[in-house]
Amino acid sequence: MKTHPRLVVIGNGMAGMRTVEELLKLAPDMYRITVFGAEPHGNYNRILLSPVLAGEKTVDDIMLNTREWYDANGITLHAGDPVVRIDRKKRVVHAASGLVVPYDRLLIATGSKPFIVPVPGHQLPGVIGFRDISDVDTMLDAARAGGKAVVIGGGLLGLEAANGLLRQGMEVAVVHVTGSLMNQQLDPPAAELLRASLEQRGLRILLNRQTVAIEGEDRVRSVRFEGGETVDADLVVMAAGVRPNVELAKAAGLHCERAIVVDDTLQTYDPRVYAVGECVQHRRATFGLVAPIWDQARVAAAHLAGSGHRRYVQQATATKLKVTGVDLYSAGDIVGGEGSEDLVLRDRRGGIYKRLVVAGNRLTGAVLYGDVADGPWYFDLIQQRTDISSIRDQLLFGRAA
Repeated sequence: MKTHPRLVVIGNGMAGMRTVEELLKLAPDMYRITVFGAEPHGNYNRILLSPVLAGEKTVDDIMLNTREWYDANGITLHAGDPVVRIDRKKRVVHAASGLVVPYDRLLIATGSKPFIVPVPGHQLPGVIGFRDISDVDTMLDAARAGGKAVVIGGGLLGLEAANGLLRQGMEVAVVHVTGSLMNQQLDPPAAELLRASLEQRGLRILLNRQTVAIEGEDRVRSVRFEGGETVDADLVVMAAGVRPNVELAKAAGLHCERAIVVDDTLQTYDPRVYAVGECVQHRRATFGLVAPIWDQARVAAAHLAGSGHRRYVQQATATKLKVTGVDLYSAGDIVGGEGSEDLVLRDRRGGIYKRLVVAGNRLTGAVLYGDVADGPWYFDLIQQRTDISSIRDQLLFGRAA
């Protein structure tokens, strides 16, 4: 009787389970699959936690794979039982419950962890990240009690958390270390438009603030900044970025730098071990957006299925963002450099701002605020390196022009 090789997946999040879905399409009966997840749920869409916080969706709405799906596909799921050790010599994983499971192939998809700013008081009750369903539950509990929330981090995640808490009735201040919100995706004029719009909606925006302490005795009471200024807080949400979750891989002796180093097939330095998602580093880059992670899932699945002709190639990515009802789009190199020029359109009354970065006869970057309909077209021009000299004068007015 033929025995199927055993595939163990560490991580029941979007990257790991997307890889399993792709594998099932290519080779549905090839492996006996066992999945370990730290959270006590099936696989859900982490990107939609913000609408759950804002009250627009429920947890059931964001589930991608229910427990029935795992059963139907013959997958053994150990939810709420994370792997705590990988023994590569014996080719087994050890789970928190004491369970020991052997593998022939291992897929690591441990994702990332929120970066908790290591200031005094960061371990007080009431200080949390914004990463999973239990964080959302904590925020909703805090919102039911009312009071004041401070969100540390003025990137996309921080603004989504702030909007959700505001909608749940809390007074919310957003603290950001630089002088403009979403400085990775937006240039200063677009960030300023965003700030004004968010303040109109009732958020308090505190820029150029360096957090030096979180204060309180039994739980958080206030946040203190460099210079001595403080703001009251019943809840502090850390949204100051994430760090690849690589402790397990490091302890197993896998080669890690900032994250788990993988080749073009998503294989680690151990040929039996693959890794995908926010925990990996490919050609010095790490990943946080869905599009590249879906590409990784397809490539890793093809190699696990034995039809390994695919190679993972990093692509330029565009960021289409909807922050509290404001449409934003950012693609390519928005900073510009020597020899580049900016084409700018501002319509203050209409709340529209467009800035296109042109180098030579090519579009290299785009920032759109308020009117993002032409975003994909601009992105296409950037990716295809299209010569735009014949349409340069009309470029700001979009594809229709």
